[in-house]
Amino acid sequence: MAAVLIREATEGDCGDIMKMIRELAEFEKLLDQVKISEGALKTDGFGENPFYHCLVAEIPPESREPQGSTVVGYGLYYFTYSTWTGRNVYLEDIYVMPKYRGQGIGSKIIKKVAEVALEKGCSQFRLAVLDWNESAMDFYKARGAKDLTVAEGWRFFRFDNEAMRELVRM
Repeated sequence: MAAVLIREATEGDCGDIMKMIRELAEFEKLLDQVKISEGALKTDGFGENPFYHCLVAEIPPESREPQGSTVVGYGLYYFTYSTWTGRNVYLEDIYVMPKYRGQGIGSKIIKKVAEVALEKGCSQFRLAVLDWNESAMDFYKARGAKDLTVAEGWRFFRFDNEAMRELVRM
Protein backbone atom coordinates (compact mmCIF):
# COMPACT_ATOMS: atom_id res chain seq x y z
CA MET A 1 0.00 0.00 0.00
CA ALA A 2 1.23 3.46 -0.87
CA ALA A 3 1.55 6.13 1.78
CA VAL A 4 -1.67 7.19 3.47
CA LEU A 5 -2.14 10.85 4.32
CA ILE A 6 -4.15 11.76 7.42
CA ARG A 7 -5.42 15.31 6.96
CA GLU A 8 -8.13 17.67 8.14
CA ALA A 9 -11.32 17.13 6.18
CA THR A 10 -12.59 19.84 3.87
CA GLU A 11 -16.15 20.69 2.98
CA GLY A 12 -15.58 18.85 -0.31
CA ASP A 13 -14.98 15.60 1.61
CA CYS A 14 -18.50 15.55 3.07
CA GLY A 15 -19.91 13.28 0.35
CA ASP A 16 -17.26 10.65 1.04
CA ILE A 17 -17.69 11.06 4.81
CA MET A 18 -21.48 10.67 4.49
CA LYS A 19 -21.02 7.46 2.49
CA MET A 20 -18.71 6.06 5.18
CA ILE A 21 -21.08 7.14 7.99
CA ARG A 22 -23.74 4.98 6.34
CA GLU A 23 -21.30 2.08 5.93
CA LEU A 24 -20.35 2.31 9.61
CA ALA A 25 -23.99 2.48 10.72
CA GLU A 26 -24.79 -0.54 8.56
CA PHE A 27 -21.90 -2.47 10.16
CA GLU A 28 -23.19 -1.47 13.61
CA LYS A 29 -26.71 -2.61 12.60
CA LEU A 30 -27.99 0.92 13.24
CA LEU A 31 -28.48 2.29 9.70
CA ASP A 32 -32.07 3.29 10.50
CA GLN A 33 -30.71 5.79 13.05
CA VAL A 34 -28.75 7.83 10.48
CA LYS A 35 -30.77 11.03 10.09
CA ILE A 36 -28.01 13.48 9.14
CA SER A 37 -27.49 14.75 5.59
CA GLU A 38 -24.42 15.79 3.65
CA GLY A 39 -25.69 19.37 3.85
CA ALA A 40 -25.87 19.21 7.65
CA LEU A 41 -22.32 17.83 7.76
CA LYS A 42 -21.15 20.81 5.71
CA THR A 43 -23.02 23.35 7.83
CA ASP A 44 -22.10 21.83 11.18
CA GLY A 45 -18.45 21.13 10.45
CA PHE A 46 -17.36 24.00 8.24
CA GLY A 47 -19.29 27.03 9.39
CA GLU A 48 -18.09 29.89 11.56
CA ASN A 49 -18.39 27.86 14.77
CA PRO A 50 -17.95 24.19 13.83
CA PHE A 51 -19.66 21.61 16.03
CA TYR A 52 -17.13 18.93 15.06
CA HIS A 53 -13.75 18.36 13.45
CA CYS A 54 -12.89 15.55 11.11
CA LEU A 55 -9.76 13.84 9.85
CA VAL A 56 -9.73 11.83 6.66
CA ALA A 57 -7.39 9.10 5.49
CA GLU A 58 -6.48 9.65 1.87
CA ILE A 59 -4.63 7.34 -0.50
CA PRO A 60 -2.83 8.52 -3.64
CA PRO A 61 -5.09 8.66 -6.73
CA GLU A 62 -3.16 5.87 -8.44
CA SER A 63 -3.99 3.51 -5.53
CA ARG A 64 -7.76 3.89 -5.69
CA GLU A 65 -10.28 1.63 -7.34
CA PRO A 66 -11.55 2.74 -10.76
CA GLN A 67 -14.19 5.41 -10.10
CA GLY A 68 -13.37 5.11 -6.39
CA SER A 69 -12.60 7.81 -3.90
CA THR A 70 -9.16 8.54 -2.56
CA VAL A 71 -10.71 9.05 0.91
CA VAL A 72 -10.81 5.63 2.58
CA GLY A 73 -11.38 6.44 6.25
CA TYR A 74 -12.30 9.15 8.70
CA GLY A 75 -12.24 10.12 12.36
CA LEU A 76 -14.87 12.60 13.53
CA TYR A 77 -14.21 14.26 16.89
CA TYR A 78 -15.17 17.23 19.02
CA PHE A 79 -14.05 18.87 22.23
CA THR A 80 -15.77 18.43 25.58
CA TYR A 81 -15.08 19.60 29.09
CA SER A 82 -14.73 17.67 32.34
CA THR A 83 -15.28 19.44 35.65
CA TRP A 84 -12.67 17.09 37.12
CA THR A 85 -9.94 17.20 34.47
CA GLY A 86 -10.69 20.11 32.13
CA ARG A 87 -10.36 19.85 28.36
CA ASN A 88 -11.19 16.53 26.66
CA VAL A 89 -11.60 15.28 23.13
CA TYR A 90 -14.33 12.82 22.16
CA LEU A 91 -13.95 10.60 19.12
CA GLU A 92 -17.49 10.10 17.83
CA ASP A 93 -16.57 7.87 14.90
CA ILE A 94 -13.57 6.18 13.41
CA TYR A 95 -14.00 4.19 10.23
CA VAL A 96 -11.77 2.62 7.62
CA MET A 97 -13.26 0.99 4.53
CA PRO A 98 -13.01 -2.82 4.81
CA LYS A 99 -10.62 -3.17 1.87
CA TYR A 100 -8.09 -0.87 3.57
CA ARG A 101 -8.21 -2.34 7.09
CA GLY A 102 -5.18 -4.02 8.62
CA GLN A 103 -2.79 -1.51 7.06
CA GLY A 104 -2.38 0.80 10.05
CA ILE A 105 -4.81 3.48 8.83
CA GLY A 106 -7.00 3.31 11.95
CA SER A 107 -3.90 3.57 14.13
CA LYS A 108 -2.78 6.65 12.20
CA ILE A 109 -6.18 8.31 12.69
CA ILE A 110 -6.14 7.54 16.44
CA LYS A 111 -2.58 8.86 16.71
CA LYS A 112 -3.53 12.10 14.96
CA VAL A 113 -6.55 12.64 17.24
CA ALA A 114 -4.23 12.12 20.24
CA GLU A 115 -1.78 14.65 18.77
CA VAL A 116 -4.58 17.21 18.33
CA ALA A 117 -5.79 16.57 21.88
CA LEU A 118 -2.33 17.12 23.34
CA GLU A 119 -1.77 20.25 21.22
CA LYS A 120 -5.06 21.67 22.57
CA GLY A 121 -4.16 20.85 26.17
CA CYS A 122 -6.67 18.04 26.60
CA SER A 123 -6.28 15.70 29.56
CA GLN A 124 -8.36 12.86 28.10
CA PHE A 125 -9.38 11.29 24.82
CA ARG A 126 -12.69 9.44 25.08
CA LEU A 127 -14.81 7.24 22.83
CA ALA A 128 -17.57 4.65 23.08
CA VAL A 129 -17.74 1.16 21.60
CA LEU A 130 -20.71 -1.16 21.16
CA ASP A 131 -20.49 -4.00 23.68
CA TRP A 132 -20.41 -6.69 20.97
CA ASN A 133 -17.54 -5.13 19.00
CA GLU A 134 -14.70 -7.11 20.59
CA SER A 135 -12.23 -6.35 17.80
CA ALA A 136 -12.66 -2.59 18.31
CA MET A 137 -12.29 -2.94 22.08
CA ASP A 138 -9.14 -5.00 21.60
CA PHE A 139 -7.82 -2.39 19.13
CA TYR A 140 -8.27 0.47 21.63
CA LYS A 141 -6.99 -1.50 24.63
CA ALA A 142 -3.85 -2.47 22.68
CA ARG A 143 -3.18 1.25 22.26
CA GLY A 144 -3.60 2.05 25.96
CA ALA A 145 -7.32 2.85 26.30
CA LYS A 146 -9.05 1.97 29.57
CA ASP A 147 -12.53 0.39 29.57
CA LEU A 148 -14.36 2.73 31.98
CA THR A 149 -17.38 0.44 32.22
CA VAL A 150 -15.17 -2.18 33.85
CA ALA A 151 -12.66 0.08 35.61
CA GLU A 152 -14.99 2.74 37.01
CA GLY A 153 -18.54 1.53 36.38
CA TRP A 154 -19.60 4.45 34.18
CA ARG A 155 -22.72 4.01 32.02
CA PHE A 156 -23.55 6.35 29.15
CA PHE A 157 -27.06 7.78 28.85
CA ARG A 158 -28.76 9.75 26.10
CA PHE A 159 -31.82 11.99 25.88
CA ASP A 160 -33.24 11.71 22.37
CA ASN A 161 -35.19 14.54 20.75
CA GLU A 162 -38.57 13.43 22.08
CA ALA A 163 -37.16 12.92 25.59
CA MET A 164 -35.73 16.45 25.50
CA ARG A 165 -39.10 17.83 24.42
CA GLU A 166 -40.74 15.96 27.29
CA LEU A 167 -38.20 17.41 29.73
CA VAL A 168 -38.98 20.92 28.52
CA ARG A 169 -42.73 20.31 29.01
CA MET A 170 -42.26 19.13 32.65
